[in-house]
Amino acid sequence: MEKTQYNGPEMTAKKVVVLLLTASAILVLFLTRTVKSEAEPEIETSWQQVERNHTYISPYDSLFRQYADSVCDWKMLAAIAYVESKFDTAAVSGSGARGLMQIMPATYSRMLARMGVRDTSARSIELDIRVAVRYLDELNSTFSFISDGERMNYILGSYNGGPSHIFDAMRIARKNGQNRYSWCSLTPVIMSLSDPAVYNDSVCRSGCFYGTETLQYVSRVNRKYNEYRRQELLFQAIEKLAENNRNEIHHNN
Repeated sequence: MEKTQYNGPEMTAKKVVVLLLTASAILVLFLTRTVKSEAEPEIETSWQQVERNHTYISPYDSLFRQYADSVCDWKMLAAIAYVESKFDTAAVSGSGARGLMQIMPATYSRMLARMGVRDTSARSIELDIRVAVRYLDELNSTFSFISDGERMNYILGSYNGGPSHIFDAMRIARKNGQNRYSWCSLTPVIMSLSDPAVYNDSVCRSGCFYGTETLQYVSRVNRKYNEYRRQELLFQAIEKLAENNRNEIHHNN
């Protein structure tokens, strides 16, 4: 008999281990849900019912979901918080940004004033998230002329590096005949803003800018967001399997 040749991706030992661990985790969760379904039903509060419909990301998930909107869903807010502070509510950056969402004090106070909060020095985890959402919404309006598929990159880049530098890069790109509406095309222009020949150009209004950190930031938040999306989809799939199993047990009884 002719031996069949396998032409798929190489299964290294590391990949096998990862697959086995993932399968084990799914099986454990599935069996746990199954055993629980056969026990006496528990009385759940509305908060518990909401929590069990989502994957767990951080201790602040309920606040992310409460204040998420059409600009940023709750997983994007969680991704920003993770990249900004690793969910450390006491974090302070070298530039002075503070809290879970790492917003600069001046921006923080300005957002609070626009939100109608009289004490613009007030601080809480909930306010941090509300301020971040308000600021992200304003950046969304600022870049409303960017297509939906591209806009979040401009929002994230501005959240990290400031919108003035992003607009500098866009003006340079326009002057050089480059596509300023594509983040991929704009990336090398942002990198060039640390070059005196570029930031001394008359169309560049905000001076020198070292864009490496901002570009890495946008990439990291997008990766983390996609990771959280996959995590939620997996959770929902397992929940659906568990629900089907519970319904089948109930039907058979």
